[in-house]
Amino acid sequence: MKYSMALCQIKGSFQKEKSIEKADIFIKEASEKAEVVALPEMWNCPYGNKYFKEYAEEENGRTVLFMSKAAAQNGIYLIGGTIPEAEDGKIYNTSFCFDKRGDLIAKHRKIHLFDVDIEGGIRFMESDTLTAGDSVTVMETEYGGIGIAVCYDVRFPELFIDMAKKGAKAVVLPAAFSKKTGEAHWDITMKARAVDSQIYMAAVSPARDEKGPYICYGHSKIIDPWGKEIAAAKIKEAVITAEIDTEYADDIRRQLPLLKHRKEELY
Repeated sequence: MKYSMALCQIKGSFQKEKSIEKADIFIKEASEKAEVVALPEMWNCPYGNKYFKEYAEEENGRTVLFMSKAAAQNGIYLIGGTIPEAEDGKIYNTSFCFDKRGDLIAKHRKIHLFDVDIEGGIRFMESDTLTAGDSVTVMETEYGGIGIAVCYDVRFPELFIDMAKKGAKAVVLPAAFSKKTGEAHWDITMKARAVDSQIYMAAVSPARDEKGPYICYGHSKIIDPWGKEIAAAKIKEAVITAEIDTEYADDIRRQLPLLKHRKEELY
């Protein structure tokens, strides 16, 4: 089974309606090239703990309704990056995913929150604002399973192996690495997850905004199950596309049966 996937590397803004208008333009462009389209992390708001509560929406909110409509109008599967989701007084970093009819078919809440508090050093505590998700997400499509994870989730290879075992041949990762961590770890981490889980790894970042409150790395990319980069952006807004071949992923798994050879009784 082959299909095309497109990643929309766009900037968020302080005006939600403008962010939605921009996403609409990029989704339309991407849908001309791909059956599956993905947006980046926290694309409908400024990136930062102090903004998430202000911009948070419930599941029937303006942004979710827009994404549902965009999926249906363009006849695509839409992996809606992430937005701050409000539910029962809590806020989650959530990816809403839609089928070609615009129906919500999967929802992934970021599992691993980035909490760092170093004495005399940096303090960044996502848990001050966000609540962690508690489930592994594989979106079922006519093209097979597509796993969904968010940013810091990528640091935990067991999660990606579990998605592969649950049927994912590709994983989409909306992620906003900082410029510093991106320069150090973005490329190698995405290739590692592709190789150790034998999946297509699609990492979609916001475009870099040097004047914004958070300077992200950019460089959205798609890696094949052999670790080869098959599509890549730089730091500006862009749409990138690549062919996903589920039979190729199967072939790699036959050549190197890593998933079968795991010793889960030991580790």
